[in-house]
Amino acid sequence: MAQERSAKLKGNPITLIGPELKAGDQAPDFNLNKNLLETASLKDYAGKIKLISVVPSIDTGVCDAQTRRFNEEAAGLGENVVILTVSADLPFAQSRWCAAAGVERVVLLSDYKGNTFGQAYGVLIKELALDMRSIFVVDANDKITYVEVLEEMTEHPDYDAAIAAVKALL
Repeated sequence: MAQERSAKLKGNPITLIGPELKAGDQAPDFNLNKNLLETASLKDYAGKIKLISVVPSIDTGVCDAQTRRFNEEAAGLGENVVILTVSADLPFAQSRWCAAAGVERVVLLSDYKGNTFGQAYGVLIKELALDMRSIFVVDANDKITYVEVLEEMTEHPDYDAAIAAVKALL
């Protein structure tokens, strides 16, 4: 049976499914869609520092702001850092959003096929089949060094702490 813990959406209880990952844990592998036919896994980013920004849906205000902020931050982080934004949105919606927003430094990946990322990283929202807003920083050896899973889905993550966690690995 999958582990469960609680979080909130606009003050209402929701349930997160999966393990509660912590700094020091090995990052679980994933198989996410870049588009309908092309997938990406953790191994595709081997040797790079990975900031994994998880958003429930790219078409909402906080998710939009979160992705734009990390796109801006990416410019100052160098070639050894990749920023991945994961959501359960269809790849079509992600591509449309990136084109409209002018986001080019963040790789958007879709967890729409079975929510396997959400389950592996412990951020799948049982009631919604979406992934909870969260940040994971993973070092070049695929060890997690920073985790923030928000208690309230509508709040912003601590951008400065996430960027500081990436810079500590440079």
